[in-house]
Amino acid sequence: MAVFGSQSAIVLLLLEVVVACCLNHLVHGASNIILILTDDQDTAIGGMTPMVKTKALIGQEGITFTNAFTSSPLCCPSRSSILSGRYPHNHLVMNNSLSGNCSSLAWQKYQEPLAFPVYLQKRGYRTFYAGKYLNQYGDKAAGGIAHIPLGWNVWNTLVKNSKYYNYTLSVNGQAEDHRSSYENDYLTDLIVNRSLEFLQKSSRAPFFMMLSPPAPHSPWTAAPAYKDAFNTTKAPRNGSFNVSGKGKHWLIRQAVSPMSASTLDFLDTAYRKRWQTLLSVDDLVEKVINKLKDEKILDNTYIFYTSDNGYHTGQFSLPVDKRQMYDFDIRVPLLVRGPGIKPNQTNKEPVLNIDLGPTFLDIAGINVSQTNMDGLSLLPLLLTPAQKISWRSDFLVEYAGEGHPDHDPSCPKLGPGVSECFPDCVCEDAFNNTYACVRTLGATDLQYCEFADAESFVEVYNMTSDPHQLVNIVKQVSPDLLEKMNQRLIKLQACAAASCQSPSR
Repeated sequence: MAVFGSQSAIVLLLLEVVVACCLNHLVHGASNIILILTDDQDTAIGGMTPMVKTKALIGQEGITFTNAFTSSPLCCPSRSSILSGRYPHNHLVMNNSLSGNCSSLAWQKYQEPLAFPVYLQKRGYRTFYAGKYLNQYGDKAAGGIAHIPLGWNVWNTLVKNSKYYNYTLSVNGQAEDHRSSYENDYLTDLIVNRSLEFLQKSSRAPFFMMLSPPAPHSPWTAAPAYKDAFNTTKAPRNGSFNVSGKGKHWLIRQAVSPMSASTLDFLDTAYRKRWQTLLSVDDLVEKVINKLKDEKILDNTYIFYTSDNGYHTGQFSLPVDKRQMYDFDIRVPLLVRGPGIKPNQTNKEPVLNIDLGPTFLDIAGINVSQTNMDGLSLLPLLLTPAQKISWRSDFLVEYAGEGHPDHDPSCPKLGPGVSECFPDCVCEDAFNNTYACVRTLGATDLQYCEFADAESFVEVYNMTSDPHQLVNIVKQVSPDLLEKMNQRLIKLQACAAASCQSPSR
């Protein structure tokens, strides 16, 4: 028995050595990954214009996706899709509220254990988070700041929604309060500094970094060096700017059009300040890339730059916000550079935020088909752009509206059900601003949306002939087309994992 026991011990020791060697082989040489995720950065109305360094250092050195979209045009459901690789109907985060499942106990229990950082960490990656996570993160009703989601080695995360000063971070589960000193507290720069410290310590191991600055989200607080930038810039006046929402859902129709002079001044100021905040993000990109060069690991690092959703400033006479089904709110930037990616490329395939998680796993050598993710890995598009790749030609956009149970404090006369209202009683959201859309890109680009409201309202747009979505053609297209789009929408709303990934061509 003693001999047998010692033989068993030797076998176990050998197994441990083999496993350790195999893991070391898998990890050694694995590519690093960085995701830079901005907050509310559009592409449709000029949101990438300030990003001169970013476009040069990532876009020109890699690939720019010209048809990148979010699965839901709001922070929390979109970020939850990025983390989980799943559509909102599968991760069940429908808006920015706790009741909408944003960073809720249910999200923490059922979705966070299956998020991409968990897989990367198990693969041997060292993981780092800095900045905004989910809008309700840190709420006492959902674990407070002590909660650190599975999969993260280093956690420097903003409590609640985006701010630039006067905020609290959860630093590995401990509260760290910040005030209004630019040198110590400006959040975008703090994210830079902590990411550089992490890189200094982690350059020899494969790592994943997620940097989530507050820009260009409100309150649009620029760094001192940039507070006077773009001082003559105004929101673009083309396309659907200051246009009536005739023929659209009631929430769009209720906007005052043409907008008042005070509203125009307000949104022009917001537009200019958004750009000012983005200059610090542009600096962030440059500083991180320079550090990667200094550590001699840039050539083995994939860098992804994107946003959680788009934005509008005056489109269809809506002052400022996101949440709507139109292209200005659902289109996002996506620029990628890294090993094997040729420079100065553009790609027109429709790609989604749910594709990021599967891509990261694919880079790490993890079999995505063994997960419950709905998205597709972008790696074939990144590495073999000349090859004909079977890809999706349509996708799903879904959102569940938010409203006050009694009345919005900015406009009490409207009563219950609305939210995000301005003093002139133009509201940006409502309980029945709840919709699901099929967006197609192919021989004909279409958008078909159904609202969950008393009208069962439908909007349809020919995106080829009407890229600004000015005319709802629901009454002009054939019943056969409406039936076809309805059936496709039903199928997408019921999809999960592999059934979401099948090309519809």
